[in-house]
Amino acid sequence: MLRHLWIALALAFATATTPSLATVIDGEIMQQNGTGTFVKLDTDEPFAVGNDTFDDENLYAFDEDQNILLEDPIRVDIGGEEGVIAAGTVVASHYVFFDSLRGIHIGYVDFDSAILGVATFQDTMAATDFLANTDVDYISIDMRGLEPGDYVWIDREDPYRLWVYWAGSSPGDYVRVFTAKSMGAYM
Repeated sequence: MLRHLWIALALAFATATTPSLATVIDGEIMQQNGTGTFVKLDTDEPFAVGNDTFDDENLYAFDEDQNILLEDPIRVDIGGEEGVIAAGTVVASHYVFFDSLRGIHIGYVDFDSAILGVATFQDTMAATDFLANTDVDYISIDMRGLEPGDYVWIDREDPYRLWVYWAGSSPGDYVRVFTAKSMGAYM
């Protein structure tokens, strides 16, 4: 009996201290001019993002800081309560981008928590860089956001899904997505 208790405690401790599954679940390109696919980047492997570092036809996403209690409100370009996610909200941050050579791409990215808001312009992304993943090298940050004619929207029937309609060109399209507290991530 005591042995079973120790095993249960050891498993509970290991689960609580081991980073859990990431909160970007999946994605897909539904229509495009090329042959790209959805790629979830592993932030355990170093990489840089921005300034044409990928230059291909894939839709990318990766997790940034997870389950952060906002001490101050943050402004978002899509979603939020009147464009703001309130102080006291726990958010998980994610980066979604195309760094495409050319063409139009329509696709989506799914998350394990409801989307609260999206930063789509350079100034709102810069104001939320405190939620970035410190293991990723963000370059050309002044070129982030969406180019004219590009769109993202939260699915009305599935608040866990972000749709993208992007016409790829240099330097690409980059947005930051804020979801509710992720049950799949650790604090």
